[in-house]
Amino acid sequence: MNTLTTAACLSTLAATLLAQTAAELTAPATFAAPNGDVLKYRIHLPSDLPEGARVPLILFLHGAGERGDDNALQLKHGVTDLIRFAQTNGQAIVLVPQCPTGQMWVNTNWSSNSHRMPSMPATPMRLVLLLLQDALARLPVDPKRVYVTGISMGGYGTWDLLQRKPELFAAALPICGGGDTELAPKIKQVPIWTFHGDKDGAVPVSRSRDMVAALKACGGKIDYREYAGASHDVWSRTYADPAVLKWLFSQRKP
Repeated sequence: MNTLTTAACLSTLAATLLAQTAAELTAPATFAAPNGDVLKYRIHLPSDLPEGARVPLILFLHGAGERGDDNALQLKHGVTDLIRFAQTNGQAIVLVPQCPTGQMWVNTNWSSNSHRMPSMPATPMRLVLLLLQDALARLPVDPKRVYVTGISMGGYGTWDLLQRKPELFAAALPICGGGDTELAPKIKQVPIWTFHGDKDGAVPVSRSRDMVAALKACGGKIDYREYAGASHDVWSRTYADPAVLKWLFSQRKP
């Protein structure tokens, strides 16, 4: 095969990959907990990993508008960008659970100015934790490169999951969410890059600002990007920014 033919084949392959939807890039699955509770999720598994290879795992938590039981709506935002970046940067496993209608990743009021982390995780979050533990045990995951990210309701979920299990994660990207500022010292060793629009009418921008201030006060590894004039949807530009995803993939636990 000559150079021109090889280049043409690679170009065709690249175009095919870019044309694939999140639904085509993932497979539907259902996780069943020992007590019978179930959680629907989608998973992207690289198909061409060398034997013995270990790759990062990205857990993506969707927003309130993508709740349901169709095991598809949660793919609406961000997932395609995450998978496409992974495909050209060493591959990754991507887990995308779906929160059922009427439930929440974190049982708290999203419009409030603060909250304390509930002593017990919400049922969907409890199932996410079990799913993650199962994935780490069964799949070819690099345990030093487990990442969590989420938007809006999933931004709250990202902070909640970090504060419950900081030892699991190499880095996090919470987008327009909020956490428990009193627990900032618990997660100060986890590199975090958080994002918010300063005109957000759904989740107060103070939720991100307060978490950033609390983490800086205790020496946390925190970066913050606030989008001037932006409302709630800042995730589209965030996940489309290669610099953000390159940062995420560069993080490793000691």
